[in-house]
Order: sequence, then C-alpha cells, then structure tokens
Amino acid sequence: MTHTRKHRGTGHGRSTTPARHRSGPSARRALRRETPSTVGLLVDAEDFAAMRRYRSFTFDDHTAYLREVEGLLRAFAARGEHTTVALFDPQDYAEFCAGAGLDPDLRGSRSRFTAEVAATGATVAYTGQPIDALIPLLVSAAVRRATWEYATMLLAGLGDCRDCGQDIGRAAFDRASHLLARLLEAAGPGTHHLVCTTPAKDERLLAVLRTTRGADDGPDRIEPSEGAEFAGVLAVGVALETRGGVVLRTTTPDTRDRVYGWRLVRGSLVPLSAGEVFDAYCTDADTGEPVPPEPDVEYHAGFDLGTDEPEAHH
Repeated sequence: MTHTRKHRGTGHGRSTTPARHRSGPSARRALRRETPSTVGLLVDAEDFAAMRRYRSFTFDDHTAYLREVEGLLRAFAARGEHTTVALFDPQDYAEFCAGAGLDPDLRGSRSRFTAEVAATGATVAYTGQPIDALIPLLVSAAVRRATWEYATMLLAGLGDCRDCGQDIGRAAFDRASHLLARLLEAAGPGTHHLVCTTPAKDERLLAVLRTTRGADDGPDRIEPSEGAEFAGVLAVGVALETRGGVVLRTTTPDTRDRVYGWRLVRGSLVPLSAGEVFDAYCTDADTGEPVPPEPDVEYHAGFDLGTDEPEAHH
C-alpha cells in the first residue's frame, strides 16, 4: 500500500522535506508483505495419491509433503504475511479444469483452482498451528460448508406453501433463527456448546455452535457463519417436520457443566426430561451403544422456550 503525504511549503512553494520513493526490488518486497497468500492443502494420503498422476506434481511422499507445507506456512508467518489454507480436493480440481478448459497438469491451473477455493470453499487462517492441528480444523470447515450448502439447497427447493403462499424454506429459516435466539437468551451467561441433528432424506445433518455470554447479560458472541449453519440445519428439521433435536452444554466458572435437551416437534423445540437428556447424551449416535457419563456433568430437562412468533408451521 502506498501512502502519500502533502507537505506545507516554506514560502517559496517548495517543501523542505525530501520525498521518499521506493522502486524496484525494495518496493516489490514491501508490496509482497502486504499481499495475502493462499496454500492449497491435500489433507490425506488418498487425495495425495490422486494428484501424483500429474507429472508436474513432483512430491512422492505425503508425510514429506506435509512437512514442506508446514515449513512454507511458517516462512510466510515469519515475514508477517497473512496466509489462508484451503482444502484441495483432486476430484473438484479435475472438474474445475474440465469446465474452465485448463490443463490439469500445469502448476498455473492448480494455482487458479486454489484461488477459486479460497473465494468459495472451505478455508482456515494460519495462525501458527502445527500441521497436525491444522488438518482437523480444515476438514471440519469443509464438512460444515458442505452441510450448509446441502441444507440451503434443500430449503431453496421446497417452494411456496400452498395455503399461505410463503416461501417454505425462508419461513423455516426465520423460525429456526428465532428458536436459536430464544434458546441462547434463556441459557443465560456462560460458554455454550450446542449440537443440532436432523435427518434429511438420505443424509443425517449435524451442526455445532459455540457461543459465550458474559455475566452482564450482553448479547452472545456468535461467529456469523456458524450461527447461519446451525440455523440452516435446524430449519431443515422445521421445514420437513423430521425428528430432530438440540442438545446444549453450558460451562460456567466454579460449577459443574450442565446439559439440556429438546426434540423438534412441528417447528417447535419441546423440552426433554432429565432422563431423556441423559440417555441422548450417553448413547453413541452411530452405533446406539451406551457411552459412560462424564464426571462433573449434570443432566437437566430442557427449559421452555415459549411458542411466540414467528409461526412454527405453514
């Protein structure tokens, strides 16, 4: 970035302060430090093996590749450069090249795809994390984004209500956002960890949201994209009237963690009993097998969220 400063003259119409100009390599280095970088990352060995069919991709060992990527990220950080890490999916890359008429066996094609993913796909900002910690963050971001895209596509395809003419997906999202706001308001101060699950056709959607609310009853601090993703998954359950549910775990200083739960019934969150919350929290969702309860955790019935507007069902 170039800054310009105007100098006041001395009566002769000329500044006494010499102008400072940067040009050549010095200027380029200054600009480079202010230009963000994006690195596409092949997170697992299968994706890495798929890229080895391209001659221009010269790595032959995934572990060594990850070490090199980590070294590159550290070098960028040491120069004070902001770096975003994007999930590089070989199948999406091949489709991107076919659609854009690019040769996939060129480094420039990989660079263009990485820039595209940075703009529209799953990314994580590099803040010095070890590569082993960065990969799960990136995978989680990709899963969340895929869930959000599926939920919004499903909601958009529901059309208008035959009785009232409203857009069903929009009405369901408004309802879900309202329920989330009521739930967080009723939860009060603390750090809250919410999980929403709902079946949708052939998919089981899951969304996670973490929020913090201070003791002064100020608004909950929510990362906007996570809030929208959570509301989107809940909205699918509202729109399709599926047997979804929400579990809330609250942590506050010097007290045991508290867990609450609700089931989704015709667009409303109906409180579970303390026993039902225990059963839900202490059962493996995939296998149905019991899971030992955690120490220092209390299981409570969900609290009433009320039945006010927006309407639960159209």
